[in-house]
Amino acid sequence: MERAVVQVTLFGLLLVLASTLPNKDDWNIYSFHINSTVTSRYATTVITSRVANRMDDSKEIEFQVRIPKNAFISKFRMFIDGQWYDGVVKRKEKAQQQYTEAVSRGQSAGLVSSVGRTLEEFKTSVTVAAHKKVTFELTYEELLKRKLGKYELQIHARPMQPVKDFKVDVYINEKAGINFIEVKGGLSTKALANAITRTHADKQAWVYFYPTEDQQKTCDGCGEQGMNGDLVIVYDVNRDTSLGDIKTSAGYFVHHFAPSSLSRIPKNVVFVIDQSGSMSGRKMQQTRIALIHILNDLAEDDHFGLITFDSSIFHWKRELVQANKKNLESAKTFAQNIQARGATDINAAVLEGARMLNAHPREGSVSIVILLTDGDPTSGETNLEQIQSNVRRDIADKFPLYCLGFGHDVNFEFLEKMSLQNNGVARRIYEDSDADLQLKGFYDEVATPLLTDVTMIYNGGTNLTQTNFSQYYNGSEIVVAGQITDNDIETFTPQVVAISRDRRVTFSNTNATVEYTGTDFDSHVQRVWAYLTVKQLLEKELLFSGPEKKNVKKEALELSLKYSFVTPLTSMVVTKPLGEKTDVLHKPKEGGPTQARPSPVGHRPSARTRNGKTRLLAHPGSFSLLTPQHIPAMRLSKVVTRGHLSGGPMPDIPARRRSQGVSSGSLSGGLRPNIPASDHNIVVAVEEFLKTSQTNSDQVVSMVTSSVPLSHRFLLKTENLSLPLCFDVTGDVRLKLLHHPNRELSVNGELDTVTNGGFRRIVIHFKTDLYVEVDTNVITVREGQTLTRHTGQDLITAGSLTVIRRNKEIDVAAGDTRMVIYIHEKDGVEFLWPVLRQQPLDNNVTGIIALKPAVYEEVQQTPSTKLKIKDQEIDVTRSNAFDYSIVSPPTLDCWLMSAESVLQRRLDDFIVTQL
Repeated sequence: MERAVVQVTLFGLLLVLASTLPNKDDWNIYSFHINSTVTSRYATTVITSRVANRMDDSKEIEFQVRIPKNAFISKFRMFIDGQWYDGVVKRKEKAQQQYTEAVSRGQSAGLVSSVGRTLEEFKTSVTVAAHKKVTFELTYEELLKRKLGKYELQIHARPMQPVKDFKVDVYINEKAGINFIEVKGGLSTKALANAITRTHADKQAWVYFYPTEDQQKTCDGCGEQGMNGDLVIVYDVNRDTSLGDIKTSAGYFVHHFAPSSLSRIPKNVVFVIDQSGSMSGRKMQQTRIALIHILNDLAEDDHFGLITFDSSIFHWKRELVQANKKNLESAKTFAQNIQARGATDINAAVLEGARMLNAHPREGSVSIVILLTDGDPTSGETNLEQIQSNVRRDIADKFPLYCLGFGHDVNFEFLEKMSLQNNGVARRIYEDSDADLQLKGFYDEVATPLLTDVTMIYNGGTNLTQTNFSQYYNGSEIVVAGQITDNDIETFTPQVVAISRDRRVTFSNTNATVEYTGTDFDSHVQRVWAYLTVKQLLEKELLFSGPEKKNVKKEALELSLKYSFVTPLTSMVVTKPLGEKTDVLHKPKEGGPTQARPSPVGHRPSARTRNGKTRLLAHPGSFSLLTPQHIPAMRLSKVVTRGHLSGGPMPDIPARRRSQGVSSGSLSGGLRPNIPASDHNIVVAVEEFLKTSQTNSDQVVSMVTSSVPLSHRFLLKTENLSLPLCFDVTGDVRLKLLHHPNRELSVNGELDTVTNGGFRRIVIHFKTDLYVEVDTNVITVREGQTLTRHTGQDLITAGSLTVIRRNKEIDVAAGDTRMVIYIHEKDGVEFLWPVLRQQPLDNNVTGIIALKPAVYEEVQQTPSTKLKIKDQEIDVTRSNAFDYSIVSPPTLDCWLMSAESVLQRRLDDFIVTQL
């Protein structure tokens, strides 16, 4: 029987595209995660999809994913029947034979092909046995490029079916400090806005996107096939006018240079617009619209020219003119009347643009040529290499040429090479409804020059990436990486020399922070260097010929293999189980073809007899055996003793809350300590202590005692304020974490006995007959009269409640509510911490984890700090707390105050008597 082909679709930082919707009865994506970590603008993204074959027959499951074109795949593997199958990056020629054999057998060998504006498609497949599962895991890396004053991390999600365990986790760590962070895109609006959690704490930020199954079907662009839209994380870092942000580690460095507060430099710009017949219709209409917007944005001290061409050249004016109101109105009229006709003489048009700029030298200004065309040269000089040679001769490195290729028919490699030869870049403009915005957006990137002739100098540096840049524009960034000679940081001296509007400027190390990042950062800095080096070597290969081309290709290949990057020079051979076809994955050029742990913490000691003498009766608390010399250090505030202690000298124990102290019985062998009474929920009975030694000098008395009233510190985040609020909850209490009456959902938690720890147990009540208890080891589910215990990582479904356990977290979803319970560890002890990732829409939801972000105003800073909350002034102190809502908890500064002040009500309102 022929095997059915099942397509698994993941789309975005993961995007999956399928031509037909698979039958949901055949297969199921039961878990779908995107984890992206951005450190100093370098993003490493791991996409993990877990799929189950529900059928009685084997199925071929195809994995398709779209990744950013700027990224390099660095790892791919599949987990089947307890074994990982890893992809291996090889020299393209060595992999070609396996690829050819697969194609000759009529099999769809794996490819990475160019699709859309910014994405490439990766695909492979594997046969999954009946009722078995497969895990796909793909890793790729990219350096985020700063445009218009911000970095963007884009996630487009289209899984083709609602997924129970759907998660996007983004972590950003910028040592320079994060200036702002926003979440945009179609998946951040309306119904799905509530599924996004954003946390910003100075140098770190976290974005979580946890939509429920219901939300995946009801958002804009969503339906029974699940989500289809974008999530875009936008941010920038703090900047100054100094040398910038330099990080060094293990002999490598990376330098981000983006000075602010510089005066703009007036520009001379010539627009060279293709009006050949192929530009007719929508292309020409959008070009006119974009030109008029661009002309409106020219500053009065700018000068400009406008040329259109087909087989002939048409001037608005033969020389550059000032961008005053009269000239701009005239130019707009010219732009509105551009008509598409004739052939394409690119050579004559670009040379005329260069002539106009060369004839208009203006001190203290910069010059730019922007070419827009949609096809190959068909008139005049048509030899591509000759055109490139002519343009390079006439521009002579005096100004950059930017080439915009309109549509898919354009010879993009020709434009790219011509731009690179002349210190510019090429950009494809896609034939979509927003083509005019794409044109305007590109112009905005180069609209404000701030520096020219930028030279990056690194004394004590070697193996440097590009260090000379013709222009630096406002909102952009120059990035250089390299190695430090002999790893000698003391002799490493960076410097930048450039020309500003009216003078030569030097940015020196005296204003910069050269930061050694330590071992945790070693791999990161080195990989940024490798990534940039490979990218720039591939550009050089396009420009060079002969031995030079061979040398840069060899160097790029060696680095690609060393760092396992899938580049145009390498392929990834996807290893599969015996009998499966081998896929070979290639990276295309732009414009390519479209295609069981330890026992739970906090278990209460049961009554037991030791050597027939010592009996402990213990209710919640932590207990330890202490030698006499340890006792004075303990704050024994919750102990009741009775009976007879004997065996050795006993030190005096300072009383705590002496008015409540209770002591009974007699202590022999030493001074009698004052030991205060316990709270009602802690009772310790010490009936007798064992004499452990025959001589007084060696006697050790073991004393059993409860700990002090433990404090647990809670954080209440803010939306836009710099510091969160924090408060302490003292004692062994049970808290109401969440109460959602409309959903008949209640979540309560019992604090543990680790100072500043978390929860020992969390209990979920759902509807009338569903009870779920979570600890660090086991999930216990009671549904009606049925009781089950779960220790594995499979999906647990009980009614409309779903629970998924992983190594360090438990995911709980019920309707429009989604909660993650993290398992943290402190001093070798594990505890729980719940986080509401999906805030219910209802206003009547209450509980500690459902508190709305804090809003306050600082009204006084000296001699003490006061905050104003709802017209009430509160004394606060600056303190810190672990943020347990994060997988690896950072320590955050916070304003410490009483629980009542933060909660704006009594703490008792959040305390429950039973779980």
